[in-house]
Amino acid sequence: MRELPGPGSMNQRRHNAMSKLASRQCAPGLLAFEGDKAVGWIAIAPRTELGRIEASRATPRIDDEGVWVIPCITVYKAARGRGIALALVQAAVDYAIEKGAPAIEAYPRAGTERIGDNNAYFGTEPLFHQAGFRVIQEPLKNRPRNWVPRVTMRIKVTQ
Repeated sequence: MRELPGPGSMNQRRHNAMSKLASRQCAPGLLAFEGDKAVGWIAIAPRTELGRIEASRATPRIDDEGVWVIPCITVYKAARGRGIALALVQAAVDYAIEKGAPAIEAYPRAGTERIGDNNAYFGTEPLFHQAGFRVIQEPLKNRPRNWVPRVTMRIKVTQ
C-alpha cells in the first residue's frame, strides 16, 4: 500500500490528506443520504486529477477530450435495490456538468451478469446505460486473464 506523504503520525497524515480533499474547489465525490445516514458514495473528478486512472492499463485514454470520470461507486448493502446507485450516477453527471465537464466517463464491469460485491465497486454496464452512458470501447482484447472485463462508457454534454 502506498504511504501518505508528509510528516507526522499516520492519523495526522490522514487528517491532512482529507483536509486537503475537503478544501478543494471541486469535491472528490458525492454522498447519498437517507435521513441523516450516509448510504452511498460516488467518486467524480477530472481524469487528469486521478493519477491511478491516468496511469492504469485497464482504463486507457480513448482520446484527448477533457473528460471527468466516475472511478467507483458504492451503496450500503441494506440500502441497495432502491435506485440509490442510479441517483448517485445522475447526481455525479449533473455535478460534473455544473463544473464544466465536456463529457463524463466510467469503466464498469462489462455485461449484464449479476456479480459479487467485490467486483461491483466500479459499477455495472446496465447501471450506466440506464443513466444515459454509451459504450465507446469494448473490453480490452489482450487483458491479463485475472482482470475483470470492463467497458469504457461515456456521456457527452449537450450544449
